[in-house]
Amino acid sequence: MIKAAVLNNTNKPLDIENITFSTLQEGQVKVKLAYSGVCHSQLMETRGKRGEDKWLPHLLGHEGTGIVQEIGEGVTKVKIGDKVILGWIKSEGINAEPAKYISENGTIINSGNVTTFSELSIVSENRLVKLPEGIPLDIGVLFGCAIPTGVGIVMNEIIPKENSTIAIFGLGGIGLSALMATNLFKCNKIIAVDIEDKKLELAKDFGATHTINSNNQNIEEAILDITNNQGVDYSVECSGLAKIIEIAFKCVKNNGGLCIFASHPQNGDKISLDPYDLICGKQIKGSWGGSSNPDIDIPKFAELYKKGILPLEKLLEKRYSLENINDALDDLENRKVIRPLIEINKDLE
Repeated sequence: MIKAAVLNNTNKPLDIENITFSTLQEGQVKVKLAYSGVCHSQLMETRGKRGEDKWLPHLLGHEGTGIVQEIGEGVTKVKIGDKVILGWIKSEGINAEPAKYISENGTIINSGNVTTFSELSIVSENRLVKLPEGIPLDIGVLFGCAIPTGVGIVMNEIIPKENSTIAIFGLGGIGLSALMATNLFKCNKIIAVDIEDKKLELAKDFGATHTINSNNQNIEEAILDITNNQGVDYSVECSGLAKIIEIAFKCVKNNGGLCIFASHPQNGDKISLDPYDLICGKQIKGSWGGSSNPDIDIPKFAELYKKGILPLEKLLEKRYSLENINDALDDLENRKVIRPLIEINKDLE
């Protein structure tokens, strides 16, 4: 019997329940969770903004760390006792069937290939990567989603040219991770855009040369002013709002400007683009996890953290117990925290 936060109904708080699970199947790994992150994907799911949820009741969470307790048939990537990162981006290994859990009243509780809002989790082998040496378990949580997506967009997809200009829209975990990664390149101007002055001040610490508070500044006018009416070479959109994707695209320069968006607006939202901007050579594309290969990229990102290039501690400003996970979701929704950290079993350190 383990404790878990269960989504029984959208637009209602998660229920803290005692649940059980069955014997491990092929490719499954049982992990004792140390920490879990919370990102906007879970917020959107709990608030019913992903459309009809056909899997209720189910578990949530897609970035975490823990220690392997048991392995199913065919698993070779990890062994019992290994410290691991849990993440949603597929890596090497078996793509196992999602586990089923059972509530105290006998209800079947669904899950995905990885979930992290529980004391123990049954995870698919290909959603695990060994925690690199020298990475604390709490910091390791960010390597499950925020880092491979944000840093990956810059390192794997954009690869900024020397003296180029880049704008980051939305300074959550992914946006700030992308901003950190720009320090690896000799960008001329790095522009951070958000509605929170606190985050914009943090962005300066992470290397932003200019900041724009879109609550009191016109984003497009401000970027044109900063770039001598040219627009930026690259924009990275992480706000989760369709209208900001449109602005981020509008703000890239003609003849090769590139907008990459990682955000996932709520179900039903559409973006509208002027075809003439496309004819003028502006480009736009979505990013699936920063095109990261976790087995290859996470060790690289870990080295950047150890060298001080990725000051990840500054993203984890507030910690919560599993019992208080609804407070974490509320604080994330109300922009009181960048990346909530759920302490499930911190003694595993």
